[in-house]
Order: sequence, then C-alpha cells, then structure tokens
Amino acid sequence: MDPDRIPDSFPAPSFRGAQEQALADIRDAFSAGNDVVLVRAPTGSGKSLLARSVAGAAATTDEVTPAQATGAYYTTPQVSQLDDVAEDPLLDDLNVIRGKSNYTCILNGETDTPVDRAPCARQSGFDCSVRHRCPYFSDRAIASNRRIAAMTLAYFMQTAGSDVFRKRDVVVIDEAHGLAAWAEMYATVDLNPQTVPVWDDVGVPDVAANGDPLERTVRFAETLTGVCERATDELFGQAELTPAEAARRDRLQELRSELQWFVEDYRNPESPTTWVVDQPDGEGGALTIKPLDPARYLHHTVWDRGNKFALLSATILDKAAFCRGVGLDPTNVALVDVGHTFPVENRPLYDVTQGKMTYDERDETLPKVARALVRIMAKHPEQKGLIHCHSYAIQSELRTRLARFGLGGRVRTHDREDRDATLESWKTTDDPDVFLSVKMEEALDLSGDLCRWQVVCKAPYLNTNDSRVARRLEKGQWSWYRRAALRTVIQACGRVVRAPDDYGATYLADSSLLDLFERTRDAMPPWFCDQVDRLSTPDLPGFDQSAASGRTNAGRSGGRERRSDGRDSNGRGGDAGSTATRSTSRSGGSTRSSGGRSTGCDDGDDSDSDHPLSDVWGDK
Repeated sequence: MDPDRIPDSFPAPSFRGAQEQALADIRDAFSAGNDVVLVRAPTGSGKSLLARSVAGAAATTDEVTPAQATGAYYTTPQVSQLDDVAEDPLLDDLNVIRGKSNYTCILNGETDTPVDRAPCARQSGFDCSVRHRCPYFSDRAIASNRRIAAMTLAYFMQTAGSDVFRKRDVVVIDEAHGLAAWAEMYATVDLNPQTVPVWDDVGVPDVAANGDPLERTVRFAETLTGVCERATDELFGQAELTPAEAARRDRLQELRSELQWFVEDYRNPESPTTWVVDQPDGEGGALTIKPLDPARYLHHTVWDRGNKFALLSATILDKAAFCRGVGLDPTNVALVDVGHTFPVENRPLYDVTQGKMTYDERDETLPKVARALVRIMAKHPEQKGLIHCHSYAIQSELRTRLARFGLGGRVRTHDREDRDATLESWKTTDDPDVFLSVKMEEALDLSGDLCRWQVVCKAPYLNTNDSRVARRLEKGQWSWYRRAALRTVIQACGRVVRAPDDYGATYLADSSLLDLFERTRDAMPPWFCDQVDRLSTPDLPGFDQSAASGRTNAGRSGGRERRSDGRDSNGRGGDAGSTATRSTSRSGGSTRSSGGRSTGCDDGDDSDSDHPLSDVWGDK
C-alpha cells in the first residue's frame, strides 16, 4: 500500500465538507505504520468515496512480486449500500459480485432458475456451453481480476479460503461498527426442522438434562455431522438432481461445515471463543449454538484476507472496546475522526418523553406515546414521518391506537415478508404518510422530502433474553450494553438528514433515552454531543385528530398547499427551526426536573383498554 496515493485516488471532481482533511488524516495514520485505521465518519460525509480513495492506494502488480498481495476489497454488511455502490458513476471501477442466488441461468428453459439451482449445480459433470456468458461466473471473473472487488460482508466471509478471491493488499469495510455482531450471527448454528434436512433421522437430546450442556451439544453435533455426511454422499452419487435435491445437498454441506467449525473451535484450548447454547423446548426441540467474542472466526474470514484495513462507520464509539470485540491489537490501530459539516440546527433532537418503554412499564407509557404521536402528526400535517417502533408488538399497538383516533389512512406498516416493498411504496408516495417501521435504524436514506421527521419510540437496548447478551451482562459488561443502544440511536438519527442543506427533526418518546445519553456521554462522537446539548421540548399543537390526519380542503392527493420554494406549507420552521417552549441543556449530564415526563405533550390516556403484547424481540 502507498498511503500517499490516498488523496489522489479520490473519485469525485472536488471535495466537499471534511473529505479532504479526512483523507489526509487517513493517509497519515497508515504512514505511521498502522495496519488498521478506524474512520469514524458521520452520516452524509461520503464514506463510499473515502473508501474508494483508500482502496486506490493498494499495491499493483507492477509494484510487488507475484507472490505478494495486490488490489483491494470493498465490503459492506448492507445489501442496499452495495446497490448504491453499483449505481454510483463515481464508483464504476468497483466491480460488484453477489452470491449465486442473485443471478438467473441463461440456458433455454432455465431462465427463471437461480444459478445456484441451475443444471451446472444439479447434474454431475455438466459441461455448460454458455458458462463464459453466465452472469454469475462472468461477474465473478471480472471482480476477481480487477483492482477493486465489491461484495457484501456475508459473501466476503463465505469466500474465505477461496482460490478465486484470495488475499488482497487492502480491505475496506463500510458500516464496520457491527463487525463483531455480524461475525457472531454468521458463526451461529441454528438446528431446527427448517435448517436441518435430516432432522427426522436424529434424536435430539435435552442437552441440559445431564452434565455440561455444551459437552452434550458437541457430542450431538458430532453425531449429526456423520448423518449429514452420509446423506450428502448419497446425493453426490446421483447423476442428476432436482432443484430441491440440489438445495438439500448444498444445505447439508453448509451445515456440516458449520458443525465442524463449532466442534473444532470448542475443542481448541487456545480459542478465545466462548460458546453458549439455547434449547428452550428441551428434548426434541430446536438448538441454537452461539459464539461470544468470535475473534478466531474473524481472523479466518476477515483479518487473514488483507494486509491493510480501513474500517468505516459513524458509530465506532470506543476504540479499545471495538478492538477487543473483533480481535485486534489496539496498539496497531488508529482512529480518525471526521468532522460533521451539517449544521446542528438542521438536525434537532426533541424531548417528547412520556415515561419508560420497558416491558414492565410499557402498558402505561405506550398509550401516552400514541397521543404524543397525534400531536406530532398535527405539527407536520403535510410532511412524511418515520416511527422507529423497535418491535412488531409496539408497531401493532401503535397502529391500532392511531386507527382508533381516525388516523389509519395516514399510517403505513410492514411485516417481515413485505418490508422492502412497503418501504419503497411509502418512499415514492407524495402523500404525507407516516411509516411505522421495525429495525430500520440503519442503511436507510430518507433525504429531502422523503421524510422530514421521525420518532424514536423506545431505547433500543439488546434483548436480555438472548443468551449472549445475558452472559455478557453476568460478566458486568454494562458499558458494552449501553454503547450498543447508543449506536443504534445515532444510526437512527442519521436517517432523515442526508446533506448540509437537508433538515429533519428527531423526537424522543422514551425517557430511558435520556438516561442512556447521560450514561454514555463519554462515548458519543463530538458532533452527536452537540445534538444532545441542544435537546429541547418542542412547541406542539394540542391533541387534534383532524389536524393530524394530513388532509386539507383539497384532499389527500395533490391538494396540499406548496410554497413557491417547493417546500410544504409547514416550511422549514416546522422542523429544524421550531421554537421550543422550554430548552433544556444536556451538557454536564443534567437530569429531568419533571419526573421523566415532558410538559410538551399530553399526559392523558385514552379510554381504550390496553392489549398486552409481548415483543417479538423479548426485550425487558
């Protein structure tokens, strides 16, 4: 790698914001001898362009011997970000490769068949006459031979040890804050009737019945591996497979690999990984085998894949903690902070807290949150809004209550199956609809009038029923627990303000968020501290269901009054420039003076009875 090439590799015709200084700082960090540079860059700073600049400094074949690594990888956990890279003309030299299932076969009669189920995957010794034109193998050949290959983090990890995608000089990972969590997810082994094709051929023990649950799980994993091997051999012995049989074969191979990794790692006395196992239904029930601190897994799938690494994110909150979680030596890692160039007054935080949204207190608080939403919707009758519901249970309850208030026509929701399609439909509408979302705090670009306001309904703490979370909290890792929640809040706040001239308001409805801010202030990036310091209570209209409906005399569609400058009749003052009835500084960790309840929102409840629903995430 030649760090001096980093600024010159910037792909845009000119710099904006803090990009030029950021590239100089990244160059200096690599020049100082660091193998890994963490780049903490806020939303809208152009991380993809920074990533391309770092990748452009990778060694070329003219500069090193044939045995040395050249070129670069760009990878991100988010499919949507990879789509953005593929569509950006400034990044057209990042050659994108996706998994086989994303491509369709081009053979006659197979044009609806994914490549991973095509005849080449089903028939032994199949000689494809059009392999050179196959969309998957063509993209793979191009990506493997060009200077910069771009792929999802999942595909990158899956190709560890591949003869095609070998070690490269530079690896750039975007949205790297979740690297440890993604590694834990990929290394998790789920054993249930849907994931184990030979489930009915094995007897699943109650691993907690006698002795060490993990030791019994290992013995069961060894037995299951043998069953998978025999079933795989039978399929490989057939000359031709149906698409379903090909899928069964691939899953058996994948499962066998997962089980072998688990057993090998558990038996390895030098492995730093701690394994936990969940079997809520006992004998015959599903098993989930989960790793903690999967540093060894990351070394195999990530750290062995490059010489130099740039890890980019807005929310790498603590360098030492991050390095511990991913198996890096912090003395060989530098942190570069990129300044935020979006005016803080364009990205305000508003306190509309109604109480705690913990599981035990939610029945009391959630009706008040619903009434607060009515007032916020009345504040923004002509502007689209996003509600971060945190769980499907909260989403369902808010949808029901808003419908009872006569606002169902302005509200949209999604489920697990239609989330992408419903999101795109909402984004393309001109109506001021409100989208009740679940787990959309990241990788969502809602620039301009796509969304002008959002509400964070609940402090997004991790599920304490998850055995990995519980084990860490047993060890006293509360700072890690709070940082994870803060990271999600910061990510959420970045959804609606995407450029220096963009603006959007973020309302906080859960009083636990205020406590979170006070406990994690030292972990906040400076630019987010500025937002928290300006936290204030907004001047909201009274509870008016008609005003909140978003309807004008001209009707819902096409009848909204527009200003000559193209903005809604609310204007900018309705969001970022809103006058507050009370401005409460949060610097220095001041506490609430009103018992955790905002005077800016109605504290009353409606007369409808509550319907207790347990969260899909099981949070407490």
